[in-house]
Amino acid sequence: MENVHFVGSDDDDLYSGFDNVHPALDTRQLEADSGFQEAVRTSYGRRPPTQSRGPTTGARLTSGMAPRLGTAQGTGVILQSSMGPVGGGGSSDGLRRPMTSLRGTGYTSTSATFDPLNQASKGPAPSLINKAEESPEEKIKSLERRVMGLIEESCMAASRGELRLSLDRAKEASSKERSLIRQREQAGLSDGHNLDLTFSVLFNLANQYAANDMHTEALNTYQVITKDRMFNNSGRLRVNMGNIYHKMGQYNKAIKFYRMALDQVPNTHKSMRIKIMHNIGLVFVRMGQYSEACTSFEYIMQEEANFKAGLDLVTAYFALGDKEKMKKGFQLLLDCQLDIDDDEKYTASSDDNQSRLILEVIRNDSLRKLERQMKQEAERAILTAAKLISPVIESTFSAGYNWCVDTIKQSQYADLANDLEINKAVMYLRQKNFKDAIETLKMFEKKETKVASTAATNLSFLYFLQNENEQAQKYAIMARDANGYNDAALVNLGNCCFQSNDLEKAREHYLAALDIDASCVEALYNLGLTNKKLGNHEEALDSLLKLHAVVRNYPPVVYQIAHLYQLLGDNDQASEWYLQLLGLVPTDPHIHQRLGQIFDSEGDKQQAYQYYFDSYRYFPSNLEVIDWLGSYFIEHQVAEKAIIYFERAALMQPDEVKWQLMVAACHRRSGNYQQALNTYKIIHRRFPENIECLKLLFRLSSDLGLKEASEYALELKKAERAQEQRDSRAASGSSRPGSRR
Repeated sequence: MENVHFVGSDDDDLYSGFDNVHPALDTRQLEADSGFQEAVRTSYGRRPPTQSRGPTTGARLTSGMAPRLGTAQGTGVILQSSMGPVGGGGSSDGLRRPMTSLRGTGYTSTSATFDPLNQASKGPAPSLINKAEESPEEKIKSLERRVMGLIEESCMAASRGELRLSLDRAKEASSKERSLIRQREQAGLSDGHNLDLTFSVLFNLANQYAANDMHTEALNTYQVITKDRMFNNSGRLRVNMGNIYHKMGQYNKAIKFYRMALDQVPNTHKSMRIKIMHNIGLVFVRMGQYSEACTSFEYIMQEEANFKAGLDLVTAYFALGDKEKMKKGFQLLLDCQLDIDDDEKYTASSDDNQSRLILEVIRNDSLRKLERQMKQEAERAILTAAKLISPVIESTFSAGYNWCVDTIKQSQYADLANDLEINKAVMYLRQKNFKDAIETLKMFEKKETKVASTAATNLSFLYFLQNENEQAQKYAIMARDANGYNDAALVNLGNCCFQSNDLEKAREHYLAALDIDASCVEALYNLGLTNKKLGNHEEALDSLLKLHAVVRNYPPVVYQIAHLYQLLGDNDQASEWYLQLLGLVPTDPHIHQRLGQIFDSEGDKQQAYQYYFDSYRYFPSNLEVIDWLGSYFIEHQVAEKAIIYFERAALMQPDEVKWQLMVAACHRRSGNYQQALNTYKIIHRRFPENIECLKLLFRLSSDLGLKEASEYALELKKAERAQEQRDSRAASGSSRPGSRR
């Protein structure tokens, strides 16, 4: 237990020993050290010397000795540390240094380079391995890829419509391909010539020349391809050359190249041969050689009949004027097969949800759209041929249509017979034969829903044009009931209500038509007019602006928009739209008058006069414009110029005394009193009871000192008394009970 010491015992100091320092580092005795104090006093504020000056003024470092702080007396204290003498000690080379130097720590110019990772022992890094040079084959492959990339860029630019860029890329590809051939020859690799690449470059270049209407260059490029026997089937490109000659109007050369191409196409490629024969027939039609054209089209109809060739054959027979052949060609057209499935497969035949979903998908897919397009083209070809030959194949127009209708009914396209019947009614309308048109359309009243709706719509419009509003409304309702999605029927019904001044109902019908077809231009326009008449100017403007977005620059629509802005008080917008309308119809006098009214209301009389004068120049019989122009010159104290306008108004309305009085007033204002007096006398002879004329005659005669002044005074009194009597009789008659007004 003697060796156990408890914490806090009085006879033991826990912190003993920490105050013991080396005598050289003990600063407690520095105040008593006279040598140190003398050194401080003499060197205060000075930097240590950069070099020792002697054994008595600096620290001399020698090997094996500790550094000494120099004093004035040459004595000092040696500084020691646990690591050796403080200050770094003397070096073996005997170099001297100041006390501020770092040489003692090893940082000298002669010391080793900084290498913490010991990289120097490994030697210098090896040099990078140089990439091996490409072989000629690799260079050629790289250039081929570049050429193919340029061809693809050219084709993509052409598909976007950037024809100039596509031509530039095609030319660049051609240049690169020629340099590729030279590199092959230099490398001795001519045997590996890529013929497909050369063909692609030349073919694309020729196509781009043709697309840019550089016909000569295109023909030369195609010639290079067709003359090179290394290219297989290059003779087919003569079709393209024939197309270019056709575009240039050189029809003989076009036929020559078509026939050369036909000779080089084997019989196994039947579709290609048919297309070339069709081109030959069309060129013969262009040349007016219809017999040769018929030969080509007949060959097509025998080998592989199609609707385009059939329509062209009927057209060629029509040009020849051969009625029997026209009938024969029409029958051949009806024999063409459409080769599409029936619509039954698109109708749901079971309650299976999966089947219904599949039908929803395929009902509007790309294949279905293609089938619709093919069907529409077939129907268009048949109906166009029927419309073409119906007026000429029989003695009368009606008989020709009846033959076509009967022939169609006996074919697989019997559904088109109804459309042709309706077209027959339209042809009657074009001939102003309303009676036969109505009779033809009435035949459809008891037929199937869609056809009956179409016929009733046309009947409604016919009766509307004949101002038979009740009949028009009756058939419009029939058309709507037969087909609830018939927007034209709703428009007709709205027109009937508009004509009957039932504007709210008309507005409802137009809105219903727009619910079915938002782009129905008739409904939009009529809705705008209806809202305008109802005073709903903002709604009317909205409808007409939508219509303007659909049908750009249609003058009636632009006028209605401008007039609505004028009614809304927005003269800036109104004038802008009127000016736009003047760009469409620059000679419309009414538009000039409207612009004149706008500038007149804004106080710009000079600009208003310009538009009023233009309106008068295009239509000199507008009394409002004449009145404004005459008043304008009177207001500007140029009364003599106003005379010609008021004289024209007096000629237009000879029984209106106002204009003749204005002429006389203009003479009086211009100082021509005698002419004014004569004019007033003429007016008095024609209108003896006119009080205004008598007053002016009396005043002017008095001013001129004429004797007739007293006579005019008496006549004026008589006229005034007669006017008073007429006014009193009129007043008493109106106040009498039961009087008729």
